[in-house]
Amino acid sequence: MLDLVINIYIWLLIGSAVLSWLVAFNIVNTGNQVVYVITDFLYRVTEPALAPIRRILPNLGGIDLSPMVLILLLIFLRNLLFYDIYPALS
Repeated sequence: MLDLVINIYIWLLIGSAVLSWLVAFNIVNTGNQVVYVITDFLYRVTEPALAPIRRILPNLGGIDLSPMVLILLLIFLRNLLFYDIYPALS
């Protein structure tokens, strides 16, 4: 179940990053109620985990690497938790 939660959160991070690019390039309009609700939900779900990483990372101008760093950390955590220590004992 924890593996599923980590996978869902990784997909939410990817969706949040893609949606932020679409908003930044004015492809989607946040004035649309559906877009606003989705953007607000993704922000509320991902921002508590991304904010501490943003404080640590150096400012790279308009490039935000915090979602990528968090995704890599989550993949590392998932592999650490579910790594089979004794594979195929026979």
